[in-house]
Amino acid sequence: MSKVLIVNSGSSTFKWKLYNLPDEEIVAEGMVDRLGQSNSVFELKYNGKKIRKDEAILTHEAAVQETLQMLISSRAIESYDEISRVGHRIVAGGTIFKDSVVVTPQVIQQISDLSELAPLHNPSQVAGIKAFEKLLPGVTQVAAFDTSFHQTMKPVNYLYSIPYEYYEKYGARKFGAQGISHRYVSQKAAEFLHKPIEDLKIISCHLGSGASIDAIDGGKSVDTSMGFTPESGLTMSSRAGDIDPSLVAYLMKKLNIKDVDEMVDILNNKSGLLGISGVSPDLRDLISTRETNSRSELAIQIYVNRIVKYIGSYISLLNGVDAIIFTAGTGARNAEIRAKIMEHFSYLGIRIDEQANESGTGIHRISSKQSSAEVLVVPTNEELMILKDVVRLTGDQDSEQDTDDEIEAAGMAYLY
Repeated sequence: MSKVLIVNSGSSTFKWKLYNLPDEEIVAEGMVDRLGQSNSVFELKYNGKKIRKDEAILTHEAAVQETLQMLISSRAIESYDEISRVGHRIVAGGTIFKDSVVVTPQVIQQISDLSELAPLHNPSQVAGIKAFEKLLPGVTQVAAFDTSFHQTMKPVNYLYSIPYEYYEKYGARKFGAQGISHRYVSQKAAEFLHKPIEDLKIISCHLGSGASIDAIDGGKSVDTSMGFTPESGLTMSSRAGDIDPSLVAYLMKKLNIKDVDEMVDILNNKSGLLGISGVSPDLRDLISTRETNSRSELAIQIYVNRIVKYIGSYISLLNGVDAIIFTAGTGARNAEIRAKIMEHFSYLGIRIDEQANESGTGIHRISSKQSSAEVLVVPTNEELMILKDVVRLTGDQDSEQDTDDEIEAAGMAYLY
């Protein structure tokens, strides 16, 4: 059996899963948290055991080196030769990458050049690719892009109402993100419903720390809530989502902020649920404090409100909907939030089954038998989607179909 390592290189985290082929079994998984700091934490799970090391891991190369060494010492692999390929999640592929690709020097340069579209992500992901190039020379690498799935959007949905020349000269347009997740869960939903995805109108709600909603028609992304960068759209854990740009200019004057990057940092890291509540970016903390902190309850209400608005607009855009999907940390695990969202669509005949919503696991239906549209919970598995792309692009066609249990057990839903 060959093994494939699927990697997400973040600016402060380095996450990975090691798979066997052809059975797509997870051999080991782990991460480096607080990457670049003196108090970094390395974790590895293998064979029912968890290994943790607290040590300074300051670079992506050091994170890769530590990962490879620990895979050997834990006996997850006997030698580096067992790792035949490495797959990487990349946030921004612009209009260049309409599909996943085998990594070449030109691809690395292109990903680096696209860093303006994802300055917190692409540079780190390039660093991860280069680290594997150095430490596993000759091993094939594949890049999978969050933006690729949204390349089917038409100009009417991806263009902003600004001078057209800004699009022509500078590429100012909506790119979206989290496309790997939306692609995966929409395909799994079609399989679950035993219907061709080409016949389905789907609204996919990826509700994690980063959150987005995607309108999908016939398996193709029609429109998505994230924009030029992953900052816009829904209210997220610490991101503001949609905001009037004139308010940004107004606040910069009031706060005496001269550097726009400082304002962008506020909108990315100090806003959203955290900014409204003043308590936490974690929805679970807001639910536990809403009785004593009115702003926690307000933050929950705003969170739900923005999701409802996007779902409603996408139902209209698609001229109806066959299935609404909930996925990622909050979407797949928080029954209360799902219920709060879906109660707004009872006027369309879309209704959930309270018991199914509260008790289901894995991929399951939460809509009632009388509902005019299916409502599903589909745990995401971006790593498995990337693995399938690696196999598709590099061979090894014998990989087996993943099971619902594997999907439920998987699920390092990326928080970006």
